[in-house]
This record gives sequence, C-alpha cells and structure tokens, in this order.
Amino acid sequence: MKRLKGGPELKMPDLKVPDFLVDLYWDLRDRRLLPLVGLAIVAIVAVPFLLGGGSTEEEAAPAIAGVSSAPSPEPAGAKLTVVEANPGLRDYRKRLREHPTDPFVQRYTSPQLGGTKLGGSDEEGSASSTSTVTKSTSSSTTKVTKTEKSDGTTTTEVVSETGSGSNPGGAGSGELTLFSFAVDLKIVRTETKPDGSKETSDPEIRHRVVPPAALPSEKEQAATYMGISPKTQQPLFLVSDAVSSLFGEAHCLSGAETCQLIEVAPGLPMTYVYGPNSTRYKITVLKVEPVVAGQADAPR
Repeated sequence: MKRLKGGPELKMPDLKVPDFLVDLYWDLRDRRLLPLVGLAIVAIVAVPFLLGGGSTEEEAAPAIAGVSSAPSPEPAGAKLTVVEANPGLRDYRKRLREHPTDPFVQRYTSPQLGGTKLGGSDEEGSASSTSTVTKSTSSSTTKVTKTEKSDGTTTTEVVSETGSGSNPGGAGSGELTLFSFAVDLKIVRTETKPDGSKETSDPEIRHRVVPPAALPSEKEQAATYMGISPKTQQPLFLVSDAVSSLFGEAHCLSGAETCQLIEVAPGLPMTYVYGPNSTRYKITVLKVEPVVAGQADAPR
C-alpha cells in the first residue's frame, strides 16, 4: 500500500490482552467449553429483548362516548348467582327433635358372656385347656375346675354345695366343705460327717402334704409349706431362721438381706442348708392338687 506523501504518519496502538484472559481462553478451549460460553453470552443478550417486547395482541379501542357496544352472548350454564348467607343460630329443638338422647342415661351395657365356652383362648391370646371333675355325695356336691394355660400357669377353682332336701347348699341347710391345696414332695437329706465325707439318704416321697406343714419334720424345721399364691397358683414356703444358705430357682416375696418367704414352681428343687452342722435338705414339689380340708357350719 502506498503511503501519502507529506501527511502525518499514523501508528497503530500497541494493544496487549491481559494474561488472565489469555489463560481463560486457552483453558476453555482445552476443555471444549467455548461453544457453551458463546451460547450463554447470546442468551444473556437476547433475554432482555424477548422479555421486554411488546404484546402481539392489539389493545382494545377505547369506547366512544354515547355509543354502547353490543353485549357478547353468554354460554349456557355460565350464569353465576350470588346469594347472601345468613344461617343464624341453630335451634336446639329442631336439632334434637328426631332422636333426643339424655347424656346422663347409660346407653351401653356390659358384654353378654352366655355363649362363651371354656377351653378357648384367654385375654392374652394364649391357648388353655380346662378339665372339670365333679364329685357328688348324698349331702354335698363338689366341682373342681382346673385350667392349664400355655405359659405353664395353672388356675384351680373349687365350688362346693352342701345341703339336704330340695335346698342344697342354702343358708342354714347344712355344713360347708372346706378345701385346701396339698402338695406331693420329694425330700433328700445330705449330712456331712466329722471326717468330711457326705452321706445322702434315699429320696423320700410324701403325698398330700396339707398346709401349714413343717419340713422335713417338726424337730428340724428348715421350711414350712404355707399353701399356694392366689395370684400365680404356685406353692409358698416360709424359710426358717436356722437356714444359713438357700440354693435353687425361686421368687423371693419377703425379706431384704435374708429371704423369708419364697415362691417355688413345681419341678424346681430347692436346697436348704440347715443347722450348725450345715445339713442339706433338697425339697422338690412334684404336684399340687385341691383336697377336702374339713367341714364347717353354714352361716345362719
């Protein structure tokens, strides 16, 4: 290109791009992000024009004074009617006119248990079996109901009617039969001799031991059978003060440092270390059953 003579010499300014822009450009190029950056710049520039553009719909022309436009026809079913709501207070006579009820009158009764059967499920849903034994004599009738639950507990109910004539068991008609719960026991005695050897006796079986009964004897009262618990139907034993140690699985009902009253399930042996010679008595309850304890005069 020819340069004009006599004119001033023009020099292009020496522009230099900042280093961080150069680094940013090459970094975006290496990562292949330049197209995305370009699209973002175009979107940023185009959004204000798209949002700020005028509406394509033409504005309605202003109505000319004195000239009313014809009403547009309304579609069927589009008419809306507004009605003022004024419910006021509800009249209690109208509200209770058809089915008046007194809140102080009991409307529900207890469930009828006439159709229930023995031997079904109890309240906790565990199965149980019931056996009933009836013993009748000329002057009395004894009915013993024994219920065994699946958890191992046994409930025994004894009903006795004593009397004569057409009014058996009535007041002043005769005598009442008293019942108790007897146990079958197995007792094993182990004694320590002076030379240190131990001598164990043969097992002794006792049938129908009625409370209260000193065990193993009146002279050596290691424990006393007191009957059964009304809650769990398990035998109760009163431990003597002469017992120094007690071994076995039992439930202590009374006593802090030394247990005085224990509850033992049938089949679980209990060992009582008794007296100064530390004689051991191993007592096991084999069976519990109701027995007739005697007669008493009926109340008059």
